[in-house]
Amino acid sequence: MTTQRRNFLRLFGASGLATSMASWSLPTLAASDVATTLAKSSGRRVVVVGGGFGGTIAAKFIRMQDPGIEVVLIEPNRQFVASPMSNLYLGGLLPDLSTLTMGYDQLLAQHDIKMVYDSVTAIDPQKKTVTVSTDTIDYDRLILSPGIDFRTEEIQGYDRQTTPEQMPHAWKTGAQTQLLRQQLVDMPDGGTVVLTVPAAPFRCHAAPYERASMIAMYLQQHKPKSKIVLLDANPDILVHAELFKKGWKKHYDGIIDYRSAQKLIAVDAGKRSVALQSGKEIRGDVVNLIPPQRAGQIAVAAGLVGRDKSWCPVNELTFESTLKKNIHVIGDACSAGAMPKSGFSANGQAKICAHNIVALMNDKEPSEISGIDTAFSYVSAKEAASVVSVFATKDSKIIQVPNSGGVSPDWSETEAAYASSWFKNILTEMSS
Repeated sequence: MTTQRRNFLRLFGASGLATSMASWSLPTLAASDVATTLAKSSGRRVVVVGGGFGGTIAAKFIRMQDPGIEVVLIEPNRQFVASPMSNLYLGGLLPDLSTLTMGYDQLLAQHDIKMVYDSVTAIDPQKKTVTVSTDTIDYDRLILSPGIDFRTEEIQGYDRQTTPEQMPHAWKTGAQTQLLRQQLVDMPDGGTVVLTVPAAPFRCHAAPYERASMIAMYLQQHKPKSKIVLLDANPDILVHAELFKKGWKKHYDGIIDYRSAQKLIAVDAGKRSVALQSGKEIRGDVVNLIPPQRAGQIAVAAGLVGRDKSWCPVNELTFESTLKKNIHVIGDACSAGAMPKSGFSANGQAKICAHNIVALMNDKEPSEISGIDTAFSYVSAKEAASVVSVFATKDSKIIQVPNSGGVSPDWSETEAAYASSWFKNILTEMSS
């Protein structure tokens, strides 16, 4: 094993276990400041778009490995609200979203990252610039971590403006999550919750089934005459299939009505009904409609999605787009071989991408990767399970290492403690 590869594996395993999450007060760049402050880079510059699980870590690790590279992070929101654990809020285990929320001030101060709170409206791969509002920022390399958007055009009757207000997806944590929670609280006892699961791939394959568990827990405690109809477009539960079925039998027998291979094709938001490919129509008092997904809109607009019109193909060693040079795509938006779409994966991809961008910008060869992904799921207030996968690069493709990883043998309080600890640690690593 080369020294370079050993150092990289050590880097990949780094974690932020003991960093304070105290908030610092640091001036940041408003949109109007961009033209004069960032108009033209005098040295080497990486621009990172997206301040989530991937973008924050990519920005941080580039600065850690080569302080001579200027990093500009662009994000429209001044706080990040994480999706993992948001299902616990829907189940009533969290009083609000504050424990899922982090700011950027300490990260920016500690690593001297320049921040622009704005939305990217255009990318010019030829000129190597991104546009925010009416200004442009040049880059040597660009990292996109734009998350997901929805393929709502595939659902007849779906209006992107009004339907989410009546049938919230709650797949981007924030106002949608709060709306779905309020609808559950307002629903009369004896009501029906309809939850739709899109065909894979989508962000976090275990999350819809965890959500069903948390909503079932809430109904059992507060609306015991109510039930959930879980309409899954996939042929079976995608993650922890036997464990979820076992857990539902133990905790929520008669509350969760799971139906596989039920693809949604149309909606009537006024009637709160969904039409299925099978010809059936299902009505709910609350409808949590999770649409099929694609890469974030800026990646689509920049011509970075592949023939599937959904995800961004990348070089699986460097995460550089195979369609546009000097642009790297990480997180949920990219097609990363065997790696799933999760916050854990985005964190790992960011470290890999940052390491190899620094290598490329210093005329060195990129390193092969080796990493893990762990997906935690709750089935009750105190019980969770996990699935662990180990990944490596083979023939420039990310593969799951044979006979590695594994699934929890059962739901347990220990796994719930691990899940809570992982979430606190990853937010700390992102914010400091």
